[in-house]
Amino acid sequence: MMASGLQTAKRDLRKKIRDVLQKTPNESIIHQSRVAADKLFSLTEYQNAKRIGVYLSMPSGELSTTAIVQDALAHGKEVFVPYIHSIDSPSSTQKKTSIMDMLVLQSMEEFQSLERDKWGIPSLTKAQVEKKRNCFGTIGVSPKTEEDATQKFEGLDLIIMPGMAFDQGFRRLGHGKGYYDHFLTRYSKKVAESKTTISKMPLLGEEQPHPKPETPVKWPY
Repeated sequence: MMASGLQTAKRDLRKKIRDVLQKTPNESIIHQSRVAADKLFSLTEYQNAKRIGVYLSMPSGELSTTAIVQDALAHGKEVFVPYIHSIDSPSSTQKKTSIMDMLVLQSMEEFQSLERDKWGIPSLTKAQVEKKRNCFGTIGVSPKTEEDATQKFEGLDLIIMPGMAFDQGFRRLGHGKGYYDHFLTRYSKKVAESKTTISKMPLLGEEQPHPKPETPVKWPY
């Protein structure tokens, strides 16, 4: 599929999925969130994970991850959560671009105290981020150099990502901002440089428009 046709197809699919999500009763989302969390907790990959990345959920329209954050912290796992910030853009047509980092969450108390952003998502503040470890082994937001690393890069054992839809081939349709796509590209590069095995990421899977070739995300059975 040509790039322009692909973007049009994705835009139309996002509108279709968004309409479905807006009509989904909150009671159904609560139930599905509980079922998904219980399924995750039963997976060996989750049980063995020591360091996990978890998206923090919007107040409606997607599965809640609150129970996952709570369970992970209660079991002594290190939990890393998203933080979106601006950096200088490599493009000559714009000065700034937004990217996402994942930084450590200290406790459930800190999670419950997080302020909500414009989408209603619990989010770290700039002041909090400046003193926190990120999943690349440095303090604060990236990009950082190897000399800035405070510890050896250990990677994430599991990344729990949001998505508007996932098809039968485990391809993810995001909200169109590209935050996770960019993050996974940077993370995969860091993993390759560190010769660390990249973690499998559990995702739920109708086929969505996609370019060829495409590498599907794997589901840990």
